[in-house]
Amino acid sequence: MKLFSCLMALLLFLFQAVPGLSLPRDTLHCLGYHGYCFHSKSCPEPFIAFGTCSRRQKTCCIDTTSNFHTCQDEGGHCVPPAIKCLEEQEGLCPHRKWKCCAEV
Repeated sequence: MKLFSCLMALLLFLFQAVPGLSLPRDTLHCLGYHGYCFHSKSCPEPFIAFGTCSRRQKTCCIDTTSNFHTCQDEGGHCVPPAIKCLEEQEGLCPHRKWKCCAEV
């Protein structure tokens, strides 16, 4: 019984010590963009859908009233890092390393 208690304590310590160890990749992606995971397939106002959470079981929603607007909302285009922008602009892209361009 003591061995089991020690193992459980070690497991809990690891989950607390390593951030994101127990979270799915899509949830970490959502949280990285300051998003929230909702159970419903549609986001309540003033949020907009920005992907999925919990292995595609929930919807990732970002707040449209914050400074974290999507690239398309700002009139831009999301492009991979290999493409050079003539003019970059503020805005979030669904892929973490992509950038938001006003003109390509």
